Amino acid sequence: MVLGLGGRGSKRHRWEGLVGIWRCELAFLCRSSETLPMELPENSPSNFATGESLPGNYQLGASKKPPTEQKSSASNQSPPDTVEPPASDSQREVSLDDDTTSDPAAGDDEGVKQSNDAAAPPAKKRRRRHKQYPEMIPSALAGSRVLRPHAKPSLKALQLSEGSAFSRIRRRRTVDMAKELDIEALIAISVGFPVDSLTEEEIEANVVSQIGGVDQANYIVVRNHILSSWRSNVSRWVTMEMALGSIRNEHRQLVESAYRFLIEHGYINFGLAPGIIEGTKAFYSGVERANVVIVGAGLSGLVAARQLVMLGFKVVILEGRSRAGGRVKTIKMKGDGVVAAADIGGSVLTGINGNPFGVLARQLGMPLHKVRDICLLYLPDGRSVDSDVDSRVEASFNKLLDKVCKLRHVMIEEVKSVDVSLGTALEAFRQAYKVAENSQERMLLNWHLANLEYANASLMDHLSMAYWDQDDPFEMGGDHCFIPGGNERFVKALSEGLPIFYDRTVECIRYGDDGVVVYAGGQEFRGDMVLCTVSLGVLKKGSIKFVPELPQRKKDAIERLGFGLLNKVALLFPYAFWGGEIDTFGHLTEDQSMRGEFFLFYSYSSVSGGPLLIALVAGQAAIKFETMSPLESVNRVLDILRNIYNPKGIEVPDPVQAICTRWGEDRFAYGSYSYVSIGSSGDDYDILAESVGDGRVFFAGEATNKLYPATMHGAFLSGMREAANILRVAKRKSMAPNPKTAAEENAHGQQMPSKTQSVEAAGEIAAE
Repeated sequence: MVLGLGGRGSKRHRWEGLVGIWRCELAFLCRSSETLPMELPENSPSNFATGESLPGNYQLGASKKPPTEQKSSASNQSPPDTVEPPASDSQREVSLDDDTTSDPAAGDDEGVKQSNDAAAPPAKKRRRRHKQYPEMIPSALAGSRVLRPHAKPSLKALQLSEGSAFSRIRRRRTVDMAKELDIEALIAISVGFPVDSLTEEEIEANVVSQIGGVDQANYIVVRNHILSSWRSNVSRWVTMEMALGSIRNEHRQLVESAYRFLIEHGYINFGLAPGIIEGTKAFYSGVERANVVIVGAGLSGLVAARQLVMLGFKVVILEGRSRAGGRVKTIKMKGDGVVAAADIGGSVLTGINGNPFGVLARQLGMPLHKVRDICLLYLPDGRSVDSDVDSRVEASFNKLLDKVCKLRHVMIEEVKSVDVSLGTALEAFRQAYKVAENSQERMLLNWHLANLEYANASLMDHLSMAYWDQDDPFEMGGDHCFIPGGNERFVKALSEGLPIFYDRTVECIRYGDDGVVVYAGGQEFRGDMVLCTVSLGVLKKGSIKFVPELPQRKKDAIERLGFGLLNKVALLFPYAFWGGEIDTFGHLTEDQSMRGEFFLFYSYSSVSGGPLLIALVAGQAAIKFETMSPLESVNRVLDILRNIYNPKGIEVPDPVQAICTRWGEDRFAYGSYSYVSIGSSGDDYDILAESVGDGRVFFAGEATNKLYPATMHGAFLSGMREAANILRVAKRKSMAPNPKTAAEENAHGQQMPSKTQSVEAAGEIAAE
């Protein structure tokens, strides 16, 4: 979910997905007797789910790409302050149910189901647009060309069988083969592979001699099969021999090609399980490649470093902070006999199906806590929101979004030339359709808008109407989950043994034909290549000088993309006065400009080890929050909680400890996570990801991932992507590592070099 700082429930908050399909995948995955067993801790809550029950892989529907465009002229135009509302026919009363902006490609069936029990508390459920699965390709015929049969009776035995029985056997095998191929194709789709074509990376890697035709179809079957084989047990190292064991001999070359691509690009055999680590040592024994300096020990930097070391590179990581993790930060809170782990940075795994953190959780034996769907809403005076009004406004809010989306499809060329804000468009439709005209309905609508501002770390007036949700088709399915004990557990595991120099603030990156020099804290770190993983906020601020300067194309993308703000207040109480039945509840406010102030509370009592509440601050309120004193902020939160619980006879005690974040002031972040601002598009994420200097300077981080921006898994996958890109360039340039140098000795505990000493990048993961 949201990398910056919270649990960004998907941008349109739709939870209905493909549960039935994923259950089929789960049944397939769990057939293997080698699957890593997972044990729950004693007395664990019933809603804990182990990583074993959460099959992984990445995006859905990847074969359909969002529209692309160049903003050469649009970026220089000022967006209009208003848009014209839809015209009505001679004073006809307009309704949200009227399809005035119909689009044949878009459905109108995304309304919200109203509660059958009007007396029940209003239950907000996250909603997600339905994923469209293409027809499963390859076919059973293609599978029979490639895969070995599971059971192969002798030809004589088949000839002796009755004709009808023989036909039934063949039909049954065809059906079984088709089912297995469909499941394997689903897994491949979920990690970003198209159903019936190759990715750009596969084409660049020349995985087949000719694009299209039988060879490509066979390769896709092989690739999907190897990928599914590893996903069935992510704690073992899948060898080439294992892959060949279930694929016909005549396709050995395709197996070698697919295996090499999957392993080098981090689709298989990655992670922290002992079997993976041992397999890595054996597979890459004696391989030596170039030296890489990595700037930043956030998720993308740590993941890239581990993958590069596995591939035979020498690496060193420079981190400005005194800790690893970047915008993922867990703080241990304690007092009066209670303790808790508070994630004040990235916190929620947004969609566990396909999420690489789901793989790590399975490998490390970490249980996952599903974030329960129910979210009660309370008025400013503490009363519960009327369930009928709640359902009506929620449905209207979703229909307003649908109207905006349909309008931009109809007017796509006009939207490209002159972008407007999502907030402007929504307000125009709200007025035209007379939505939320009384005070309670308006407060409810503002709560949903605050939730959208939280999802994007942006004000509604800053979001691009055209492309604000360009990544929605690729959202990962499955439950949103917490990690008990906090995401620091991932950071610790990923950083263990890596050569990280803390308190090294990078001021300058110089690159050229002879390599790179990174200047940090009065020292020089030399290498063949550098991977820059700093936040988009740091790039916008110009904190790092590049010599020569970055290309204008990249500087323009940095300028166009937005980098927003989300803040938190973490409160540790003597006991959980709010109860343990829910994970979230919301608060409405009458002040529209402050609608994001403590609008959503997360209960961490089930996963943090103590009675912990975290209040979120989004939108304009998040900006103002950074100017408030911590005492003022905490008192404001306590006033809200006491308005809700005191009338119910529940006393709200003073917290034993409180923490207020200031991510906008953090000089190593300058914000929380990226968004598509007016005049920008998803293409800018791709431009930000482009290397410069003929393969000397690379970039990773959530803001370089077009498909999964603003998420922790987006940062993870960008690190994997750049490790593969660095390997490709190193092979092309035939780069060899420099001899053992001071940095390698430092990585093994030797004395630090003096400030004037030049340090070459050369480190290894230390032996455990």
